[in-house]
Amino acid sequence: PILYPVLGPGGVPMTRSWPIADGVPGEAKDHPHHKSIWFAHDDVNGRHFWHETGNIKNQRVRLAKGKDGRPMIVSDNLWIGGDGEPVCSDTTVLSFPDVPNARAIDIATTLRATHGAVKLGDTKEGLMAIRTHPDLRLEKHPSMGNLDRLGKATNSDGITGKEIWGKPARWVDYSGTIEGEKVGIAIFDSPRNLRHPTTWHARAYGLITANPFGAHDFLGAEKGTGEYVIPDGGELTLRYRFVFHRGDVDDADVAGLFKEYADEQKK
Repeated sequence: PILYPVLGPGGVPMTRSWPIADGVPGEAKDHPHHKSIWFAHDDVNGRHFWHETGNIKNQRVRLAKGKDGRPMIVSDNLWIGGDGEPVCSDTTVLSFPDVPNARAIDIATTLRATHGAVKLGDTKEGLMAIRTHPDLRLEKHPSMGNLDRLGKATNSDGITGKEIWGKPARWVDYSGTIEGEKVGIAIFDSPRNLRHPTTWHARAYGLITANPFGAHDFLGAEKGTGEYVIPDGGELTLRYRFVFHRGDVDDADVAGLFKEYADEQKK
């Protein structure tokens, strides 16, 4: 299951269209498993859901209302390995909070060990992910032709550019100009999440993922340090907020928006 299209302030597209839609100028045709906004991991009991040799199959989608009366989308999904055997399941809830001068999506995924214990392996290939619009790339790509628009990246510790890769941070922000609109994408890691602040698989070509399970790749720890086991019958909930804002990280006061989010999550 993926979320597409995703439109930001001014109605501009915030994610890459390919491979869902083809023929959009300036889009690189790499990593076909990078589909707008999605949630997957590449070592779940040894099955490779990130690279889609395993299949996350939607079972049901329904509309609901939150305590504040605002709409929610609830998706129930079954994770099936490449061998056809079920591995686990999840329920993902998308809600849409009111954030000043921005559009926002809260995504909470509860992974359930419904088919035996689940080991989430130590790999950089995961987890809560977005592939941004190409105009937010940090480096030029041949697909962009003569376009010289590039984005900039910042994390909650003030680290910028490609150096944010693998670093623990409370949030990451990419901003730039899309179709004449100065906009950005901030992703918040909930303080309630396992191993907050999470590490980030954030690339110069516009992939941003929050991944608390990649200690070996990100931090140079001994292989296996980042793995986590959900016991048989247990569950793990991970929560994130995507904020699609006007201007850059300072214009939008992303640090302030995260503080408000963190306070909400602690209630």
